Amino acid sequence: MLRPWKFSLTEQINARRGAPIYLQLVHALIHEIRRGRLEPGAALPSTREMANALGFNRKTVVLAYDDLIAQGWFSTRGTRGTFVSEHLPEPLPAKVKGRGDIRDYAAPEFPFHQIPDPMLVFRGGDTLTIDDGLPDQRLFPAETLALAHRAAGERAARGSDLGYGDPRGSEELRRLIAEMLTTHRGLLVDPENICITRGSQMGIFLASRILLSCGDAALVEGLSYSAARHSLAATGAEVIGVKLDADGIDVDQLEQLCRKKNVRAVYVTPHHQFPTTVSLCPERRIRLSNLAAHYRFAIIEDDYDHEFHFERQPLLPIASHAPNRTIYIGSMSKLLLPALRIGFVAASKSIIKSIANLAAGIDRQGNALTELAVADLIRSGELRRHVRKARKIYMDRRDAFGALLREKFAESIKFNVPDGGLAYWATFRRPSMLESIEANAADCGVRFLPSNAFAAHPQQSRGLRLGFASLNRDEAREAVERLHAAAVPHS
Repeated sequence: MLRPWKFSLTEQINARRGAPIYLQLVHALIHEIRRGRLEPGAALPSTREMANALGFNRKTVVLAYDDLIAQGWFSTRGTRGTFVSEHLPEPLPAKVKGRGDIRDYAAPEFPFHQIPDPMLVFRGGDTLTIDDGLPDQRLFPAETLALAHRAAGERAARGSDLGYGDPRGSEELRRLIAEMLTTHRGLLVDPENICITRGSQMGIFLASRILLSCGDAALVEGLSYSAARHSLAATGAEVIGVKLDADGIDVDQLEQLCRKKNVRAVYVTPHHQFPTTVSLCPERRIRLSNLAAHYRFAIIEDDYDHEFHFERQPLLPIASHAPNRTIYIGSMSKLLLPALRIGFVAASKSIIKSIANLAAGIDRQGNALTELAVADLIRSGELRRHVRKARKIYMDRRDAFGALLREKFAESIKFNVPDGGLAYWATFRRPSMLESIEANAADCGVRFLPSNAFAAHPQQSRGLRLGFASLNRDEAREAVERLHAAAVPHS
């Protein structure tokens, strides 16, 4: 029976040490068992295969195997071969639990930057997940995606497009995104103004890196996207939360901070504010743009779900009337599938050049085949058809989810039905109810982003962002029922 040998032991064995080679091999193999790389019950190569793999005389390996069998580290099973013993002659160190937890990597012997855990919520196990506003991946036909990828692969092979390319991304996809932004969002851009990224989060990270340094300040909405705050803070800049109300970010407080701090970037989600879903009113948009001109800071505009607006025509992005003061970030993830990892940055050509150069140092380029497949979905009209279909489904789910929240929680919960986006922002009249929900959620089989994921220092407001789009009616009812069960104090 062939047992491929994946471990190199030559560094542990040296003929100049004086000890017999077979004994050095014995100690090396025991070391591999102790550190967890060879588990009890693992099949071993034959003595001939081991000798060939290590470049040793077979008699040396036979002596080592016999010694290890005599000590109880190895065992034989007739003609089936030699195995690591199921019952070892001494207990393994407590930290050795198999190859996934090797003792050698328990603690690094050098300093490094510890990165805080990201605030993420995703499906898994038997727990029902209320995400923070993701699309329902089941709505997009798998066969349509498969056909697009196949066509993209064939086209790329014919056009010799399977090698390295422009770090800004596929020219065809950049052209189609530029046309979409010009036609539907009022941005007068061409492909040179676009850089494709692996989702909008990468765009935020890259924008942060080219704008900020230690000693700078970055302002964000008082309730905001934690991953964006982490990207801004990773530059060494001070990240400050600005008050937020029903009309969006408080531009008066923002101006006061600009007078006191070296503000180089303001990150906003003006269309459907994350997490509260409010829209930045037109007057504040103009004021923010004027402040950017006066104090020479960049507006990082994250327009993460522009297409999903239900009640009226959406407001045009800030970038549509202040393009040279704005780095505009968007995503195809909400339109198609998060797993496709297609986002984009739109900005002046010099900004795009710097962002692409930085991206090339991280990733060289994106997934060319996926970019071509998404371009095909846009060009063929499949994207627009999907969005029209999904928008209606999500609007129905929004209304049903709101009715469920009102039915179960009555007056104890506060929320507004969002005009757009894929989530509710809910607060509770009694803080103790929110605390009970969070304390009991795991026992009730429901997960969601914790309420402390949103507030940016020094702001302290708390609430729950409850995504409705990825849940069908039955799943939504079950999720809200579990949420309500968690609200009841448990002994």
